[in-house]
Amino acid sequence: MQPIAQTPAMRLVEVLVTDPLDTSAAPRVRALLDDAAALRPANLVIDMTACAYVDAAGIAMLLDVHRKVWLDGGRLTLRGLSPKVARTLQLARVDRVLHVTGTPAEPPEGSS
Repeated sequence: MQPIAQTPAMRLVEVLVTDPLDTSAAPRVRALLDDAAALRPANLVIDMTACAYVDAAGIAMLLDVHRKVWLDGGRLTLRGLSPKVARTLQLARVDRVLHVTGTPAEPPEGSS
């Protein structure tokens, strides 16, 4: 039996993450993202422009929230990843699951 996607209740919810998504911050950020996901938005955008680091706990949390939003008929989008965070998600291969937009470009080699 497959879950039935519910109709989203809101069009867009945006959350700004300013702390590293690591083991110590994950429970606090998870509570905030769970509240946002409970609104059942069509689009939940997580702005990670100010997030410098993501570890395994942060990745697991993002995947859990993605799953919840998706099951409710919505879409989770990560926006503004630093090159370091983008690379971490790529190495963990979750960049193939999570929708990412607005990733800042890395500066060209040799530029200061």
